[in-house]
Amino acid sequence: MSSLAASNERTVPATTKVIQPAWVRTMHWINAVAIILMIMSGWQIYNASPLFDSLKFSRSITLGGWLGGALLWHFAAMWLLMVNGLVYLLMGIATGRFKRKLLPITPGGVVSDAKAALTGKLSHDDLTKYNQVQKLLYAGIIVVGVVIVLSGLSIWKPVQLQWLTALFGGYDAARYVHFICMSAIVAFLAVHVALAVLVPKSLRAMVIGR
Repeated sequence: MSSLAASNERTVPATTKVIQPAWVRTMHWINAVAIILMIMSGWQIYNASPLFDSLKFSRSITLGGWLGGALLWHFAAMWLLMVNGLVYLLMGIATGRFKRKLLPITPGGVVSDAKAALTGKLSHDDLTKYNQVQKLLYAGIIVVGVVIVLSGLSIWKPVQLQWLTALFGGYDAARYVHFICMSAIVAFLAVHVALAVLVPKSLRAMVIGR
């Protein structure tokens, strides 16, 4: 009986292995939609009161049409991102996914994998395991996500959440923190999409799980 079971296990195609569980895939795509909506509406809000005189975002890549419309889109997407993101964090901790997938991260490992990636020698055969660069990027973007939400709340309610606004160094400083975090997320998305194009099986796994 044991030999038969072992034989059956060997004959199971590798493609049946679940790489991304359903809850991860669902929350990933909800987060993607919410983040894109927030970025585009955020750019329209930024244009109404820019931090840098030389930087304005084209209306073709903004959302809302005007300040009031952009704020409506931004707040709607904010609640979607906050609720979905919070559930994702709780699930990641409760299931042990974060500990299993994102730890440990070592400086030596990051440097080694970064060199391998730049020279085209980084293996992508096992999608169930993140390399050190992926671990650093994914862990980092989670931290950035938390900071951008908190800085956004301090900008939205600077009087009611005075303690939070003060934590960022005041209203103006919170706006700069929010902008820097947005820029980091946009950079992450660019790298994330590029890697999905270069390693299409990773995109397939995030769509169908296998």
